[in-house]
Amino acid sequence: MRAAWVVFAVAVALYLPTARHGFVQDDWAIVALNPAAHSPAAALRAADDSYWPPPAEAGLWRPLTILSFAVDWTVSDGRVGWLHVANALWHGLASALVCVLLARWLPRRGAVAAGLVFAVHPVHVEAVAGLVGRAELLVAVALLGAVLAARNRRWVGALVLAAAAMLAKESGAVVGLVILAYCWLDREVAPPPRWFVAGLISLTLGYLLAWWAIGGAGASDVAAPFIGATMRDRLPLALSAVWRAGLLLLWPARLSVDYGPQVIPVPSGVMAAALGLALTGIVITTVWWSRRRAPQLAWAGAAAALAYVPASNLIVASGVVLAERNLYVAVVLPAALAAIAIARTERLAGRHTALALTAVVVGAFAIRSGERLPDWRSNRTHLLGLLTDHPESVRGQVWAAAVLVGMGDTAAARDRYARAIALYDRDPHVLGSAALFHLAQGDSAAAADLARRARRILPREREALRVQYLLARAAGDTARANALSDSIGRWYRRGRELYAPSSQ
Repeated sequence: MRAAWVVFAVAVALYLPTARHGFVQDDWAIVALNPAAHSPAAALRAADDSYWPPPAEAGLWRPLTILSFAVDWTVSDGRVGWLHVANALWHGLASALVCVLLARWLPRRGAVAAGLVFAVHPVHVEAVAGLVGRAELLVAVALLGAVLAARNRRWVGALVLAAAAMLAKESGAVVGLVILAYCWLDREVAPPPRWFVAGLISLTLGYLLAWWAIGGAGASDVAAPFIGATMRDRLPLALSAVWRAGLLLLWPARLSVDYGPQVIPVPSGVMAAALGLALTGIVITTVWWSRRRAPQLAWAGAAAALAYVPASNLIVASGVVLAERNLYVAVVLPAALAAIAIARTERLAGRHTALALTAVVVGAFAIRSGERLPDWRSNRTHLLGLLTDHPESVRGQVWAAAVLVGMGDTAAARDRYARAIALYDRDPHVLGSAALFHLAQGDSAAAADLARRARRILPREREALRVQYLLARAAGDTARANALSDSIGRWYRRGRELYAPSSQ
């Protein structure tokens, strides 16, 4: 389909400026400083290791994503610019696949409009401009490719691509449901054979077992507001995030590199939670209502919902309240809505009006995406953008404190930590980090208090444990120091040397 190449070119061109960007935030740990991401052989040897390299113990398992970085690193001799270009190419491929899949139900110009909206949607900036967003891109390409293979009755190919989606990121575990939804809605696709359905089920179960065995440690690394929370306690904030996600998809005006406390207020307002619940109901109702009237909309809604569920915190708590990168596949829904609107405009008002509407929507989205690209150029621009747009971000204040410590401005760093804790005093990691800072400044009383508060929320908080261990040793309390050393030895596999038992 020639139009798909146009979509591919637009998607890649929009993100070519990122070739001048560097490593940002998690890019450093996952790519720049990770030996497994520097050669295919090393990546294959580490295929049964967790996604996060030592000394982190955040777990997860994404071997295909690490292998893709290793291939790029080898091809480019570690040039970060090429890694960014590779992200743009994967994004271009995903956008083209959206165009091809929706062309089954839409006129050509409508399918092109869908592909273009997907290509330039501003919510994609984090996933494409941030290198670790590669996981989202690979999941999308493999998932959409698997659906296309199933549509063409290439069942073995669909299984291979389904496996690839899962090995790229845990959200790929929904690929089987997305494939079956497409087959159910497209009447011209032969029902999948039983062996294929059985293969999808076996593949998914096998993957989940492997994921839990290798990367399941990350399952306990949940966002601060969800630590120790029951599902009943968690749902108001999770539903508020659903509502915010819907706004980002349909009206991406207020975007952020962080949606933790208090960018999304904690505790959540009743109205925002009610709106999130209403939006969930609307999506489910729309999928069912449109299954015969507008199957392209039904599939897009189902794919968007299924792709977002693993990180939605509605079923299980995840490591983030909301992140734009987790909405990457979900953009198929606004893309399909835009295509339907443009196709209807063409029928009612003519081709030129439809083309003008397409140009306005795509142009506005492209401009907004271009405005956000500088936020992902470096750690500096990333932090400054966050503090400018959302000074209420707890994470932004903590990051600023770390920068100020590195600059030697400890008074300003102390103020930033105080602001972060005033904004939200239930994040054990913030409390632990502040405790370690105060201990380094010689304020043992403040350090002890903050460490106690951190461990009251999360008994295994690592920096709080370190502070208490050091304070016990300094006080000559050998029994307590040794007890803390024993605890860290049981809870963590790495970094035990920081907690060596004290001698009598």
